[in-house]
Amino acid sequence: MTVGIRGMGLIGGSFEKAFRKAGHEVLNLKDAAPEAVASCGLVVVCLPPRFVAPWIREHAGEFAADALVTDAAGVKGVVCRELADITRVARWTFIGGHPMAGKEVSGYENSDAALFNGASMVLTPYDWTPPAAVERLKELFAPVGFSRFVVTDPDRHDEMIAYTSQLAHVVSSAYVRDPLATSHAGFSAGSYQDMTRVATVDPDIWTDLFLFNSKSLDAVLRRLIDRLADYRTAVRDGNADALRRLLAEGRAAKERTK
Repeated sequence: MTVGIRGMGLIGGSFEKAFRKAGHEVLNLKDAAPEAVASCGLVVVCLPPRFVAPWIREHAGEFAADALVTDAAGVKGVVCRELADITRVARWTFIGGHPMAGKEVSGYENSDAALFNGASMVLTPYDWTPPAAVERLKELFAPVGFSRFVVTDPDRHDEMIAYTSQLAHVVSSAYVRDPLATSHAGFSAGSYQDMTRVATVDPDIWTDLFLFNSKSLDAVLRRLIDRLADYRTAVRDGNADALRRLLAEGRAAKERTK
């Protein structure tokens, strides 16, 4: 199979290396001729969210009739909505995708064929997407190392990603902006490193991710702020019973997620 990849950053470069390692031919589709695009059985668009739909629309007439087209954007609602009209009638099949893998660094130079080993791949087909196409896409992605595939709708994806990824990045960014962070050396260990690990985001990319998913992100932020207020009140008032209860609830919640 020939795999076409558009966007050779961390994720696209890792897909390139992983598919090559699995024995597939891989084409970089940047400035590719129509016949090159048409030769690909699988096309993976690894561009920032705002560029995914425009690129697919631009090349819609070049994809092979039986091609599977997917993307790797961290939000799915905006991408899938923008492509719904053309993908409903296209001979090729588009299924939204989001590999749950990454690093704190970006760029092709940091890409890794092993990046997806053991990772989850989220797929967001349309209501009209043939189930056989979803199974085929799973088969094509399996050799790059994914251990799990989650099939859901775009809105559910965005709600969950607001909580599992975007909220963590907001909290990390806000946490490290405290004035005490500039003098943490000698006073910090694993907890500090865990909290600040994802603060070094690309501001342009993550601004888009946050704003494209603003409704879901706003909802989880409001709930977190409400919970933090409970802890603050207990600490400020010296309310040991309330604080003990909150910590016990947090511990129990963590146990339920294992």
